[in-house]
Amino acid sequence: MLTIGEFSRLTHLSVRTLRRYHEAALLEPAVVDEATGYRYYGVDQIPTAQVIHRLRELDVPLNDVQQILRTPDPGVRAALVTDHLQRLEDTLDRTRAAVVSLRRLLRPDPAPIDVELRAEPARTVAAVEAVVGHQDMATWYAGAMAELEAAVGAAVTGPPGGCYDNALFEQERGHAVVYLPTAAPPRTGRVHPTTLPAAELAVTTHVGEHDGIEVTYGELGTWVVENAMSVAGPVRERYVVGPRDTSDPAAWRTEIGWPVFRVT
Repeated sequence: MLTIGEFSRLTHLSVRTLRRYHEAALLEPAVVDEATGYRYYGVDQIPTAQVIHRLRELDVPLNDVQQILRTPDPGVRAALVTDHLQRLEDTLDRTRAAVVSLRRLLRPDPAPIDVELRAEPARTVAAVEAVVGHQDMATWYAGAMAELEAAVGAAVTGPPGGCYDNALFEQERGHAVVYLPTAAPPRTGRVHPTTLPAAELAVTTHVGEHDGIEVTYGELGTWVVENAMSVAGPVRERYVVGPRDTSDPAAWRTEIGWPVFRVT
């Protein structure tokens, strides 16, 4: 048997941590002396302690660690760990995107953006639309675009796009439309023909991953305030080059169209 101090040195878990794990019924000592309260651990508990140590290094919550340890099925245990690793990777992706945006925002002399005033004619496209929460946009977009691509197939005549009501940004829930241009829009499942109305747009291009696009939105909005008059209407995006075209995020290009009324 090992004293709690010896077990601590062997597992790199502090005495304080081991006591907390005991209280949480996560890693209980093999023996607790009733007279002194001293905790003693068995050598066979070292691997379990090492697993706990690694899981905690990955920020797995104690409840999840307990579930992993108590699950006898190796496949279920692996799935639980994989789910947590995916959450960590998602968090890491968001952190990287935030760092890129911050670096761009904190540049001492940001390069001016190129803006084009463009008159977009009305056109009928194949679309999927819904009222969507801001947090659900990525999942909804992926599903809607997959359905569009399956329905339109090789008949697509241009890059995909989307129209997003102001409420989606202002209230975190609003009407969204994603579409594919095609000469004869089909009607199947959620896919249906819809007409994008004619619009006057101030258009700029966001370069790179879609994360961080809010910086380009801010720059375009500033340009509009200084050079045109913003009008009511959904913001338009057109995905000129995206993940379906190339796996290199640096090559992605997203056009952002801000509805305006020309004043100059």
